Amino acid sequence: MKYLPFSNFTKRNLFTRQCIGQAITELLKSGDFEHITVSDIVKKAGVSRMTFYKYYHTKNDVIKDYMQEIIAGYLETTGNHFTMSEFQDKSHIKDAILFFDKYADFLLTMSDARQYYIIVEALNDFMLKYVYPEYNGSVYELYFYAGALLNTFLKWEELGKSESVDEIVDIVISLIKRNNLSLT
Repeated sequence: MKYLPFSNFTKRNLFTRQCIGQAITELLKSGDFEHITVSDIVKKAGVSRMTFYKYYHTKNDVIKDYMQEIIAGYLETTGNHFTMSEFQDKSHIKDAILFFDKYADFLLTMSDARQYYIIVEALNDFMLKYVYPEYNGSVYELYFYAGALLNTFLKWEELGKSESVDEIVDIVISLIKRNNLSLT
């Protein structure tokens, strides 16, 4: 199953959308989401209001789009292929943490700006589309697992990554085993 939600966009369109996404991320670092205007975003991104509205209806759409791009990149690096045994494999968990570490600034900014729900919605959507079809258990278990990994990742980032990624992976694996959370 291939995830290409924006396959009809050109590289120029992608670049423009990334500029808008980066602009809102930068604005969120110094201001409240509710007080950021489309005018603020387009000025920071160096695009027109018409360009903004070509791609988006709201500020939330920008964040959702950027998060979907991150998920699409993750799927590309994994080959869009998941089996449950691989999904909880130590090397897969480590690769996922390292991949999302590249976007830590965005993810932490969204969390700090009380836009955490957009990250969770994107992960839940990912679980439903790409993991659940291969899974024999409850969707609640998948949501629990995704939320636990997300919260562990965000806390690790917030605390300055004082543990190595291998230590975090070992903690996750030990929690899975200790709580009998194997999703196989």
